[in-house]
Amino acid sequence: MYLLLHSSKRQVSRNMSSSGNLHTRIYNTLPVAKEGLPFIFFGLALVLLLLYFRSFILTLLALLCTLFTVYFFRDPKRDSDAGDRAVLVPADGKVLAIDSVEEQDSPLGVPSVKASVFMSLFDVHVNRIPASGRISDITYHPGKFFAANRDKASEHNERNRITLETSDGQRIVFVQIAGIIIYLPANSRILARPGHRVKGGQTILGYLS
Repeated sequence: MYLLLHSSKRQVSRNMSSSGNLHTRIYNTLPVAKEGLPFIFFGLALVLLLLYFRSFILTLLALLCTLFTVYFFRDPKRDSDAGDRAVLVPADGKVLAIDSVEEQDSPLGVPSVKASVFMSLFDVHVNRIPASGRISDITYHPGKFFAANRDKASEHNERNRITLETSDGQRIVFVQIAGIIIYLPANSRILARPGHRVKGGQTILGYLS
């Protein structure tokens, strides 16, 4: 599953050198994610090649696949005027659950609120930073590939965990497992509810205390 972090016009700093390549990756100005361009160009080349050989049925199939590739890698512009304490949903999809988590089960190491968002094949797959702050840690865990909407996916699947610290010292952890899981301090005010359709970088998940 393709995943990419995106800033969505909220100020973000990282504890690593700020290269031009990193800036370009985070602040993408194209309507599609740049990682998708090789696949799109390959599809267009295949369409032209099949058209040249007058293979019209295969040309149509290749064109449809290329159009879906463009759709899959789309990167719509998202703006938000949410306040400083707002936490935005990092990904498009459907809220599966909002749960209270004990400290032994939370990557924050304290009682937390856990929000799970499931991304389907047809959702935007660019992930966005949920709040302003400094990324203090990124941890990759290899794993299996269970269906992302199953409970054991969050424990056993391949995943990428990102810790963000706000300017007032609060921490947010969000985990990419095809779907997104995000952990907030237990005293956060959560607005999203299970079943809600949400948009990454735009829908407010809740507010930090």
